[in-house]
Amino acid sequence: KSFLNHTAYLSCCFPNSQKTDIKDLRVFWQKGTEVVHEVYYGQEKHDNLSPKYRNRTKMDMDKWTLQLLNAGIVDEGLYKCIIQHRHKGSPKVIHTSECLLHIIANYSQPEIAQLHTGELKPHEHLNLSCSSSGGYPEPKEITWLISHENTTDRLTRHMDVSQDAVTKLYNVTSKLDIPVPMNILTNISCLLHLGEQLGSLVSVPLGI
Repeated sequence: KSFLNHTAYLSCCFPNSQKTDIKDLRVFWQKGTEVVHEVYYGQEKHDNLSPKYRNRTKMDMDKWTLQLLNAGIVDEGLYKCIIQHRHKGSPKVIHTSECLLHIIANYSQPEIAQLHTGELKPHEHLNLSCSSSGGYPEPKEITWLISHENTTDRLTRHMDVSQDAVTKLYNVTSKLDIPVPMNILTNISCLLHLGEQLGSLVSVPLGI
């Protein structure tokens, strides 16, 4: 995983147990049919690189790791590392590995807005929206938390999702319509679930 516009580190997972000299090896990084990086018997070679990777890659030969600078959402995907050894004149493949790159962009803290004006009256409805923007990948869901005294109700409502055509970042909104709480302090928060490994973001509570 790598944050948007940061450097992504892709490992070749090559132990080099034979301590082979880099001058006897050719190292290729590929994504699909595109050549991402090439080290030709100790020298970085740029002739065959796909234009979108030029001046964006560096190879750390001690750790056998490729650095992909300014990683974008279009860079997501499967990368393949292929290492060939100079063997009696013709190169022989001695190692291949794959690395899957996921890009992460931080969502803004969810914000609750009231969709009505004026004073709240008994038996009316409370109309709220919860929004968060500028994140990636697409989140799982938005949960509303309604707390009063010692109980908390969890409500899941439909989440509207839009994706920016240029940046590919997501904006999300969920709406809540409930009766106005009566004679009791109620705190309402919304929770944006980003997925198992990314956790959740919570709004500042709204007190009614």
